[in-house]
Amino acid sequence: MASSQEPSHNPANRRGFLKTGTTFAAAAGLTSTLSRSVHAAEDNKIRVALIGCGGRGTGAAGDALSVDNGEIELVAMADVFENRLSSSYAKLKEDFPKKVDVPADRQFVGFDGYKKAMDTLRPGDVAILTSPPAFRWVMFKYAIEKGLNVFMEKPVTVDGPTSKKMFDLGKLSVERNLKVGVGLMCRHCVVRQELLDRIRNGEIGDILMLRAYRMAGPTGSAATTKKPPEMNELLYQIGRFHGFLWASGGAVSDFLIHNIDECCWMKEDWPVKAQASGGRHYRNDCVDQNFDTYSIEYTFKDGTKLFVNGRTIPGCRDEFASYAHGTKGSAVISASGHSPAKCRIYSGQNMSKSNASNIVWQGPPNEPNPYRLEWNDLINAIRKDLPYNEVERGVKASLVTSMGRMAAHTGVEISYDDMLNCEHEFAPGLENLTYQSAAPVLANANGIYPVPQPGIITNREYGDS
Repeated sequence: MASSQEPSHNPANRRGFLKTGTTFAAAAGLTSTLSRSVHAAEDNKIRVALIGCGGRGTGAAGDALSVDNGEIELVAMADVFENRLSSSYAKLKEDFPKKVDVPADRQFVGFDGYKKAMDTLRPGDVAILTSPPAFRWVMFKYAIEKGLNVFMEKPVTVDGPTSKKMFDLGKLSVERNLKVGVGLMCRHCVVRQELLDRIRNGEIGDILMLRAYRMAGPTGSAATTKKPPEMNELLYQIGRFHGFLWASGGAVSDFLIHNIDECCWMKEDWPVKAQASGGRHYRNDCVDQNFDTYSIEYTFKDGTKLFVNGRTIPGCRDEFASYAHGTKGSAVISASGHSPAKCRIYSGQNMSKSNASNIVWQGPPNEPNPYRLEWNDLINAIRKDLPYNEVERGVKASLVTSMGRMAAHTGVEISYDDMLNCEHEFAPGLENLTYQSAAPVLANANGIYPVPQPGIITNREYGDS
């Protein structure tokens, strides 16, 4: 496994496993006592627990149950919100009536519900971790202790201290031959994989610049209004997790990470530093910690730039896409969202679709769904005991995304090492939270939460209330 303390500058093997940059176990013949093969002879069914029953978790469970590769069954669910668990269960039971067996005594509501859900599984089964990102390391640690394979949603970290924890946990999961998928599904997109092959073969020349955009109106819970007086503060923040940096890393980490990751994948490297700007504009009655606009300039070791623009202001021009520019041509990495990618290569820098003669290659009109492909790949690795672990790459993508966010929030240049070694842990003691706990960030007397102040607070992303 490459060092977790520095960005890797060695291009991935051209025919690496699934061309995703997945980290392999140290030896192909490594056999774990926690492998599915332990009980495969008696029962080959893969049992799944869903932990975090919001929209993305429900979608991930549905993708898992759609895999056509042996028996898969959802047997346990957990969330801190009973209504979310109930609605998720109803949806999944309706869609997969024969693959959902989650009676009331395996529906767990509470901060310790993740443990109870995992306790129903056997070594080699699968835990889906789709709670807010802040809880990722806590739940992953327990999954490793239980010998479980894992699918975890992105981002997997939101700050430097938790990134170090996840790097260490990732190494441990590789040593124990656990199969771990991270929800950066664009790397499983077969059309993007072909585009990467073509870039490697020199079809656009040397990459000089990459660009990425996610500009739309308010997204998710990033624009959050004041807490209702009767509501629990901690649950309010967890329920509106996009609005709070401790819970999700905010709009940058949760929304921009896919575009950043796919660009770094095409470059086959990670940036070493970032500078950025951003601001809060039409706030109205919103009190979340996000900026409304982010403009990030990443720099790679060889000087290549990646420019990332994020905006969540209604009424403006929308764009959701990533591009690469080379010495011989240019490429569309994604055209209008995550799927379909609609990848194309142009002979020059003019990417106008109206100029068909400028297009030298484009992907097929029908693309397999990468959300399904990532699950096909994970279950295949479990069934065949193939080395499969995406944690290190997932942490690096999360850390690099946080690097750009911190640069915008502080107004200073932030390096990869600065981000990794920043001591500001957004939610220390998170593993001990209960319904009675104080929230990791508190509002002032006017109901306003601390926000970034570039140029004023420069050694951390926000101060005290």
